Amino acid sequence: MRCRKRKASQKSPTSSLSFLLLLLRRISSPNLPKSSSNSREILYKIKRLLVLFVNLHQITGGIRLCWWEFAVMYTSSPFVVSVLLLLSLPLIFLLAPRILPPKTLPAIPEPDEADDLALFRRATLASVEGGGGGGGGAGMRRRPASPPKIAFMFLINSDIAHAPLWERFFHGHERLFNVYVHADPAVELLLPPTKSFRGRFIPAKATQRASPTLISAARRLLAAALLDDPANAFFALISQHCIPLHSFRYVYRALISDPGAPSPAGPLRRRRHRSFIEIVADDSGLRTRYIARGDNVMLPEVPFELFRVGSQFFILARRHALLVVRDRRLWKKFRIPCLTKMKESCYPEEHYFPTLLDMQDPEGCTRYSLTRVNWTDSVGGHPHTYTPGEVSGDLILDLRMSNSTYSYLFARKFSPDCLNPLMDIAETVIFRD
Repeated sequence: MRCRKRKASQKSPTSSLSFLLLLLRRISSPNLPKSSSNSREILYKIKRLLVLFVNLHQITGGIRLCWWEFAVMYTSSPFVVSVLLLLSLPLIFLLAPRILPPKTLPAIPEPDEADDLALFRRATLASVEGGGGGGGGAGMRRRPASPPKIAFMFLINSDIAHAPLWERFFHGHERLFNVYVHADPAVELLLPPTKSFRGRFIPAKATQRASPTLISAARRLLAAALLDDPANAFFALISQHCIPLHSFRYVYRALISDPGAPSPAGPLRRRRHRSFIEIVADDSGLRTRYIARGDNVMLPEVPFELFRVGSQFFILARRHALLVVRDRRLWKKFRIPCLTKMKESCYPEEHYFPTLLDMQDPEGCTRYSLTRVNWTDSVGGHPHTYTPGEVSGDLILDLRMSNSTYSYLFARKFSPDCLNPLMDIAETVIFRD
């Protein structure tokens, strides 16, 4: 097969080669004026490129096939196609991570997100209108004016084994608290609910670790409590492994009598309730957790210098509970699932609430939690779990103590079989202030 003849306007390889040789000799000429080191470096690189082109001309000078004729001849060969595919594999492996999206952990299902959005809108509207709202689970109902109440929100994925202890804690104070339970529907609860927990389960969705589903569950509890009773003034998030460290009277008085934070500038400067939530800005692992979804995924809404960490368990004032269920801006970032390779650094529930409240109302937060946790021998991201042999009056007194003037109100993590020894010291130690 022969190439088509070149048009007159096309230069022949010989003329092109002559031009390159002439240019190469010109650059190599000793008569060139002196130049700076940068200019000499550039000329040297150009010279090397020209040498390369000259060599290529000499090597390929004997080839008379046009490139398109070569393609037509040889790409029809199965052998050549196979070789080309084989040679392209390294290129695919090199470019695939840059082209394909990275693997992530499971995201929140869109139907769940839509249900939550409708619930949060109802809670927001009811709070803005000053009512308790209506409809939904947990016996949603309007109530007449009453003293400030504490909403105890249990976020669970197993039985509340310590319910009898909580019943003794609640006894006699029914007008001062409400209970709400979010139970993972994938888990079968074996123990029948006791008096205070009966009929207090809210519509729930699946939850799992290393997932924003735990944030969603806490927000559902907040929304349900906002809708249910306008007298709910504090919202305490608790797990099935939590126990009280004081009597109900002590806990109620500690929250209601807190000095609080000053209200925004106004004629009366009335003080407002604070939220008891841990907020840490200098944790050593903060950077790794920040990039758990990708290097710049959190921007621009959450710059690294505003990213915070804290305990999953908190007690929020009502205005902050409302702030959480109204939030859309930060949630659209925190709902993004973490990268699969960053699973061990993915704890969204420990970052969303501290970051949001520190950005919106830092003066209205204590920056510490009232739930005591022992991390001295944690396993797999879980804190120390107390066993029956460790339960004693001295343990309760020790768990109450903090590094400041406040006393811890709750503690975790206690195994289910701790119930009997805890009940044995309930009246003589736990509920004796």
